[in-house]
Amino acid sequence: MTVYLDYSATTPVIKEVADLVMKLMTEEYGNAGSRTHDYGAAAKRVVENARAQVAEIAQVDKSEVIFTSGATESNNIAILGLREFAEQSGKKHIITSKIEHKAVLEPIEHLEQLDFDVTYLNATSGGQVDIEQLKSALREDTLLVSVMHINNETGAIQPIAEICQLLADHEAYLHVDAAQSYGKYPFDLDNNRIDFISVSGHKLYAPKGVGALIMRRRGFLKPPLKPIYFGGGQEKSLRPGTLATPLIAGLGLACEVASKNAEVWLTHASELKDEFIAAVTELGAAVNGHNTSPYVVNFSVPGINSEAAIVKLKNIIAVSNGSACTSSSYTPSHVLSAMGLDTNRIEGAIRVSFGINTRDIPYDDITSALRSLL
Repeated sequence: MTVYLDYSATTPVIKEVADLVMKLMTEEYGNAGSRTHDYGAAAKRVVENARAQVAEIAQVDKSEVIFTSGATESNNIAILGLREFAEQSGKKHIITSKIEHKAVLEPIEHLEQLDFDVTYLNATSGGQVDIEQLKSALREDTLLVSVMHINNETGAIQPIAEICQLLADHEAYLHVDAAQSYGKYPFDLDNNRIDFISVSGHKLYAPKGVGALIMRRRGFLKPPLKPIYFGGGQEKSLRPGTLATPLIAGLGLACEVASKNAEVWLTHASELKDEFIAAVTELGAAVNGHNTSPYVVNFSVPGINSEAAIVKLKNIIAVSNGSACTSSSYTPSHVLSAMGLDTNRIEGAIRVSFGINTRDIPYDDITSALRSLL
């Protein structure tokens, strides 16, 4: 049986979450927006409980959480929702990095087409944003700084605490895409200097199709976000549409489970990562990225193309060579390119990612398959 090692792409739904989602789909199926009967009231209580569960991880008030369809939508609301404020205030400068997910880069590119000025930070060879470049890029009219927490391809952990310190006396809003870290890597996101955090359910053992956007107040002031589409007053008038109560409950419970088990999960992943690196190092593999998440290994073996390797490994392990969102037609990774890696190393890069269900990895079969390509 093929061993699944692509948890950065998506995770299985854990049993207690699946059981809760099924119950709310088939037994307690009220609409949280229905105020005239107990079914609706019960659904609303479920949503508010989930809101508190999500909020707990970032140490925010539950009123600062809105539910979305996933981190992509959350990113779009956080970025595009600032457009009106930017135009009114004259602050139309955005800073982001070249290693962000397309769900951040493309909304920013859209604003760039609307005469916003964008600075794209370089990455170090280890995959982190360049703090000194960020410091130099800050301007009086800087509206937004958007930097992810953990990179989805390399697992490189970004210097969020340093960025928060750098922005301590600056009014720019700080957005952190935490799709790969929320609940699993519980560090830095409780920093009050972070204004927006994007959350993805299906990276955290919850269902696909649900996520959240955390919007911290500054004192008593809410961030000046405006809706980017319309059709109802749900979710604080920022995100219209009937709430997916079962999925929201699943995300909430997944966050609670993660909060209780994060330390154990991290230890387990770290052990797997060390073992995997030791195995592929025998083939001369180079790890792409420094200071990376315990859940991810991105590596290249000299002389081996990643597409050929993935085909060879298909019945042994399920892995990838980049973001699942761009894997249908392979193009060289913009993340690895931004790190300055050479073409052969980029074309040979394979991403392996671990999860709570990862147990026995067939290292001998993996190394034998890869060695056959040399």
